[in-house]
This record gives sequence, C-alpha cells and structure tokens, in this order.
Amino acid sequence: MSHPIDGGELRVPGADAELAGSIVVVTGASTGIGRAIALAMARAGADVAITYRSEEDAAHAVAAEAGRLGRRARVFQLDLAHPSSIARLADDVRSAFGRVDVWVNNAGADILTGAGAALSIIEKLDLLLTVDLRGTVLASWEAVRIMREQGTGGVILNMSWDHALTGMSGRNPEMFSAAKGGILSFSKSLARSVAPDVRVNILAPGWIETEFGSELDREHYQRVVASTPLKRWGTPEDVAAAAVFLASPRAAFLTGQTLLVGGGIVM
Repeated sequence: MSHPIDGGELRVPGADAELAGSIVVVTGASTGIGRAIALAMARAGADVAITYRSEEDAAHAVAAEAGRLGRRARVFQLDLAHPSSIARLADDVRSAFGRVDVWVNNAGADILTGAGAALSIIEKLDLLLTVDLRGTVLASWEAVRIMREQGTGGVILNMSWDHALTGMSGRNPEMFSAAKGGILSFSKSLARSVAPDVRVNILAPGWIETEFGSELDREHYQRVVASTPLKRWGTPEDVAAAAVFLASPRAAFLTGQTLLVGGGIVM
C-alpha cells in the first residue's frame, strides 16, 4: 500500500544538487536514522520512497517534509519478516517512480526499547536474524533485480554496526554482532557479484542519539562520550550525511566498503 505526497513542480533550490532526479528507497524511514537519511536524500535533490512497519503517521510526516523540500515522496508499508512484503515493495516502488537508483536498507528490529526489550533471548535472536540479516539479504536481491532490469544500475547501502568489527561484551552485543556482522560480510560478497552495474557499500554507525540513547542513564551516556575520540554521541544526521556521500557520484569508485560513523571509537 502506498500513499503519495507530491511536490508538484516546486523544486528544492539548486537543481544541480548531487542527487537531483534520483529515486531513493529508504526502509525504516519513519523515525531515527532512517528519517534523517530520507530527508538528507531529499535535500540532495532525490525523490524518496519511505517505508514503515507500524508508525504510519510518522512516515507520512517525513513524506510531507520531503514534499515541502520540493521532492516527490511516497509511503509504503513494509514488514521485513515476510518475504512477500519485500517483493511487493520492490514492484510497487518501480510502479510508482519508474525506477530505483539508490536503495538504503536501514530498517531493523528493535530489541532494546519498547516491547522488544521484554522478549526472551531466543526471541530477540530470531527477530534480529529474520528482520535485520535475512531482510537485508532479500531486500538487496530485490534491489539488484530492479536495477539490472532497468538497465541503468544503481547503489545499495546496507546498515551494519561499527562494533561488529571489534566485538563488544554482553548478550545483546553478541546478537547484534551476529546479525550486523552477517550484513557486512554479505554486502562485500554482493558487491563482487553485482559489479560493475551496481555499487554496494556498508554504513556502520556507532553510538547514535536515537531512542535507545535517550533512555540510557546519564552515567552510561557520559562514559560513551568519554570513550569517543570526538567526545560526543553521533546524530542521525551524521549517518545521513555519510549515506548521501556513498549514494552520490562522489563515491563512484567505491564498492564493498564500510564507512564507520562512530566518532572514532572503532578505527
């Protein structure tokens, strides 16, 4: 199901913006990092397909903001736990926009806040492997299918985690490492499989100011600041800026690369 927010003939100032005329899919774009990425892509000149699983009103708010920037935006429901939902999204986006130039696999399961925090260990692990890992794999394959069929290639950005490279103690980090490390290694193999037509790169955020960060006790929050060389938490906009760069022609000779957005904790 999709809902249009059409920017009409209005265009963001500077039609020569680095992603002008591009069609960008951002999964999980109703809040947090996904929201920031979708709006950054719109500011860079792209029209955006915004997906949500349950927060429809928030997704429409993002689409409305993209519309105020002069961009076309459509909202699609997506449940990464169901392969049929992923396949339907790919076809619906192509039907709505005609093509896909950039596909950002940002959506993931939340096992740290809300209802997810109350799940059992097995339930958390199953959710991460189903939604984050399998969902990213299936969505990437759908993106490749569309990009090859349209004959113009494209860019895929997948979301990992900086500590998947170095490890972090604790049961939740162990599970995140399994899922996000899998995404990282899968993306490198995919990049080799689909080059030169499609570029595939990885974003690996660290400690970012999302809902999880806002719920931490202040002592833990400050320990993160103290351990970060750049002495602050990252913002969703920091991740979004990196996403725009990797999606843009400036990154035209980059594929299979991991861009760490973590203030230097992992180098």
